[in-house]
Amino acid sequence: MEFFQNGTVKAENIKQAPIVRLQSKVNVECRPALKQPLKCCVQSNYRVKWQFGTTVLETINDASDSYCITYEHVINSCSGPAQELTFTCKVDEPNGYQMTTTMIIFRETADCDDAQYGKGREGDKSTIECEEGQEGDKTAVCKGRVWTLEEDNCIVSKIKEILIESVNLDPVEVPQFVEDLNTAVQSDQTEIAESSATISAIVDIINSVANVSTTVDEVVMTNILTTVDAIIGDDAKESWDALNENEIGSASSKLLGSLEALSEDVVGEFSITTPRIQLNRTTFNKAFKEELNSSVVIDIPDTNTNNISITTIIFSTLHNVMPARNSSFDPSLFNATNNQSVPANAINAAVVLVRTSVKIQNVTMSFDKQNNSLILNPQCVFWNFTLFKDQGAWDDEGCTFISDINNTVTCQCNHLTSFSILMATDIPPSLRQVLDVITYVGVGISMASLVICLIIEGYVWKAMTRNSTAFMRHVSIVNTALSLLIANICFIISAAIVQNPLENPGEDYTVPVGQCSTATFFMHFFYLALFFWMLVSGLLLFYRTVMVFSHMSKSTMLAIGFTLGYVCPLIIAVITVAVTAPGNGYIRTSDACWLNWSKTKALLALVIPALTIVLINILIVIVVLFKMLRRGMGDVSQADEKHTLVVIARCLIILTPLFGLTWSLGVGTMVSSTNKGIHIAFAFFNSLQGFFILVFGTLLDSKIRSMLSRTLPTSSTSSNPTRSTSAGISSLGGLNLISRLRGRRYMYNVSGAANQSSSNEQSQSFVSI
Repeated sequence: MEFFQNGTVKAENIKQAPIVRLQSKVNVECRPALKQPLKCCVQSNYRVKWQFGTTVLETINDASDSYCITYEHVINSCSGPAQELTFTCKVDEPNGYQMTTTMIIFRETADCDDAQYGKGREGDKSTIECEEGQEGDKTAVCKGRVWTLEEDNCIVSKIKEILIESVNLDPVEVPQFVEDLNTAVQSDQTEIAESSATISAIVDIINSVANVSTTVDEVVMTNILTTVDAIIGDDAKESWDALNENEIGSASSKLLGSLEALSEDVVGEFSITTPRIQLNRTTFNKAFKEELNSSVVIDIPDTNTNNISITTIIFSTLHNVMPARNSSFDPSLFNATNNQSVPANAINAAVVLVRTSVKIQNVTMSFDKQNNSLILNPQCVFWNFTLFKDQGAWDDEGCTFISDINNTVTCQCNHLTSFSILMATDIPPSLRQVLDVITYVGVGISMASLVICLIIEGYVWKAMTRNSTAFMRHVSIVNTALSLLIANICFIISAAIVQNPLENPGEDYTVPVGQCSTATFFMHFFYLALFFWMLVSGLLLFYRTVMVFSHMSKSTMLAIGFTLGYVCPLIIAVITVAVTAPGNGYIRTSDACWLNWSKTKALLALVIPALTIVLINILIVIVVLFKMLRRGMGDVSQADEKHTLVVIARCLIILTPLFGLTWSLGVGTMVSSTNKGIHIAFAFFNSLQGFFILVFGTLLDSKIRSMLSRTLPTSSTSSNPTRSTSAGISSLGGLNLISRLRGRRYMYNVSGAANQSSSNEQSQSFVSI
């Protein structure tokens, strides 16, 4: 049970929680009668006291700061082993705020000794409070008779306050918030550059801004880039080295990812220049070639598209920030105390972030080397955020080295997409090529199978549609095949639209809204039509086996079939566009032309109807099987109609579980996006749906096979319903067994829903050096 109470709190009654500051670890060289001071401070309006166990110790108030107290511990004896004592500094009110100091009293002569960290033996650690204006602590270890900084958790107090504010940041507050951040950073630039913890906090703040921002104008971007400029200079290199040495380090990758996300939301055309960063936002028609600054040239050939937005950000000193590890980096060889774990690699050019409003098929970039004395073979790379458990590394997939002339390196890049993109939130990079092959080979086989299916249906149409049931059965299978064929064609077209050489795993890239919206609408419509025509087949079987005394004309059946098969999908597709498009939430913003998930959940407009139809068809199967087991098919008067019903039953009873399984695998790629087995199974089964329809919907019909082999059924076979039905279900041994147990030879089964996959969002863009 929960209770809530509302009330009003006056601003003057709100104050900051107490922050206790002290030296948490003290090493003391034992000397008799030595007085070792222990100092503890708290901000104004609070009081603290020293305790040893439960005993309150006598303290001296600091003359310079009335909110600091000092306890002097007297060492009485230096005999015996080293001692470890724990003292606690507690806040009087409110309770629960306290910190401890561990004092180690050793007998040996000190190896390290300085005014900041005190005395210590080789290997000892000393943790001290941060300087005034900072919060946290820093720890040094005694190595080679010198205290060496090991961990610095000191954060500039102003930045700490802004970090706390960023947790609940509102989009409307972003302009003023980033201005306050920039002001705070500029006022303490030197102190911030020397504090790795403060730099990490600033990266977290910028990441929070990127997560809540919807539009980024020139003023906001200027404040962001000016802030970033202050933390990527040469004076900050040691701090970034410390961050990157922390296991594999992700602060640098998070900073680059945040800037990519912000560049996606940039509006307007403008240029921003800081000492170390240059941003240019503009538009171009068809082709683009420009020398962005004196060291970088980008060349995009004719795209046959006008009014393309392009945002470029050049970082001249990002080599101070990004580690030089690449995709072949072995984390097991990483030395956490030495950032030269990959000495063979060096970032020797500006880092360029490029984002365009449409997919680009190829791009060429030229970079001037920053250090001409390096003799390493140049590589063209992008930052792959997904490598090493999302810590990131440089990767050359899709980028090709062209030339190295007069210390200028030229690169060309391209990349492909995957069928599995329609459902997956994330595709493991190691699987991309495999999924591409499965996808395009499978879709090719599927499309060829559907064309063959339609040709066969045209060839046997007159002979196979002599009664109303057979007529509607073949109308359904033709429209099912036609819907999937057009959906597959739309998929290939959409894949061509988003083919992008700047695409790389783990990075965002904006899709062309107009073209992708059109492709997505038709894919959505025809995938829905596929499901609804499978529903028509299920309802036809239900009608002819359960409602045996009713009669419906061909024209009425056609009207119902086409209303369900095309009008219902059209209504759903149009409503989806009308509801989500005004808020720019109809399609995904990156990587693929498909229904949006993260912003508007537009993907549910396919998921809900598809799952509903699968459920309805399963219920129809159960009802038909129950009726069959009770009284067989004796109510059906014509042998041809009996044969048709058996074929429908067989088709649906096989395709419904098959496509239901396929759909489940698609959902699996959303829930478990890194599971390789689910991705491969999903791509395999979905890309071959057309083949399954050809086999189970057409080729397993014994009469169609007879016509194709030029051996039409004999009169005896046609007049013998037992033989006809038995041949029609020869592949369903389990059903024949049930039939024999019941003394019946006529059976039906139901339901099928071919389904197609859907998608979550994956982020892809491009960063190259």
